[in-house]
Amino acid sequence: MPDDTTDRRDAAAWSPLESDGWYAARNATTALRDALIRAGMEKDFPYLRADLNAFGHGLVELGRVSPATAERLAELLRLALATGGERCEKSCARATELRAGKD
Repeated sequence: MPDDTTDRRDAAAWSPLESDGWYAARNATTALRDALIRAGMEKDFPYLRADLNAFGHGLVELGRVSPATAERLAELLRLALATGGERCEKSCARATELRAGKD
């Protein structure tokens, strides 16, 4: 019989809304959505959404896109890297550190 005095939760009671992974994925999806809107590409990513994997790690689902959309996105990234110069390089380096788990 379960102990009613403890506040433990089992896997069946877990909610994605209680995880840091969900909020990280949702915030990243929102930021990407806003950038795509500014670029006029809001209709090109119909499958964009926040998600969690089975381990509770946040993911951003970009979905399938047309070749023209992929080329447009690649061109925007090339332009950002070319015009951003040192600032863009620092941002990219910081993103790489965050992915590696460094703070």
